[in-house]
Amino acid sequence: MTVCIIGASMTDFGQRDAWIRELLAEAGSECLDRSGVAPEAVEHLLVSNMASGEFEGQTGIMNALAHDLGLLPAYAERVDQTSASGGAGIYSAWQSIASGASEMTLLVGGERMTHRSTAEATDVIASITHPVEYKHGLTLPSFAGLTARRYLHRYDAPRESLARVAVKNHANGIDNPHAQFRKEITVEEAMESPIVADPLRLYDFCPITDGSAALLFCPEEVAKEYAEEYVRVAGVGGATDTHVVHERGDPTTMGGVRESSQQAYEQGGYGPEDVDVAELHDMFTILEFLQLEDLGFVEKGRAWKATEEGRTERDGDLPINTSGGLKSKGHPLGASGVAQVYELVGQLLGTAGPRGVDAEVGLACNVGGFGNCVTTTIVEGT
Repeated sequence: MTVCIIGASMTDFGQRDAWIRELLAEAGSECLDRSGVAPEAVEHLLVSNMASGEFEGQTGIMNALAHDLGLLPAYAERVDQTSASGGAGIYSAWQSIASGASEMTLLVGGERMTHRSTAEATDVIASITHPVEYKHGLTLPSFAGLTARRYLHRYDAPRESLARVAVKNHANGIDNPHAQFRKEITVEEAMESPIVADPLRLYDFCPITDGSAALLFCPEEVAKEYAEEYVRVAGVGGATDTHVVHERGDPTTMGGVRESSQQAYEQGGYGPEDVDVAELHDMFTILEFLQLEDLGFVEKGRAWKATEEGRTERDGDLPINTSGGLKSKGHPLGASGVAQVYELVGQLLGTAGPRGVDAEVGLACNVGGFGNCVTTTIVEGT
């Protein structure tokens, strides 16, 4: 069965004066309104969220959202796969339609984080790591710094190449009205910002963010009843890598990215060379390099070169993170993977405005932890 997306929405990302239930309802209701689908037509509701209990003391958010949106008696489920919860939600939504269990599935991803201090939020996110690593003070930023140092040394890459990732994504974010940071930065500013995890500096990291996004899935025969233009889910793949990062043979290779993308490519009948635009999980700038390589877009050790040559810019041959990426758009954990596909829907349907590119096939890669779990989604226009 061909699974399609007929509705997509995204709230403003940033510091929001709203609880998680309100954020989820904002995106969910807008998605239904845009698609012209009545609440009673929704059979499955999936909510991608990592830590509403830890951040707000709020559980049961999927049941609450079903009530708030008037979806009763739809089946409701929360999907948690750490910072890859959004991508995992897409996988589950695709399964619910492809299996025939539902003819209309609403996926809403969201997180509220900014009301907690940076230290508190970092500690919640660090719960992803293995307890032994956490006990020794290893957090995701520290993994990023260690990996970046190894990558730069191994491939003789200049430190400025990572700064150019941040500069590119901030430039893209200026044209995204929902992005948390809509401001241009320079390589010099990025290079002179405070060190967080050597060699990575402040502008190499995404912000702490509130926000939500939603997608509406259905079979193609149902999609034709609601829309003249829609997007097909061509392929979805998911994979898990070692929980203990230091057990990997090569920390600069993301096995979950390779495996999940291979599944998605095979399912969709596409290869890396067929992808016109991609949204990658740039929680740290170094992750954009690693995903570019492990998705097969460039040879190993050459992502920095492709970035310096401008290939990943909006007018390059493979535009990456036209939304601004997590770096500029923001990273509300459960919403990020959903917002990646929201961006691709806009690109494929020609509704992305000034950040639009010419695209028929798009790819999203949503990463949990430091590559501990990954979902890759390929979508195509009709």
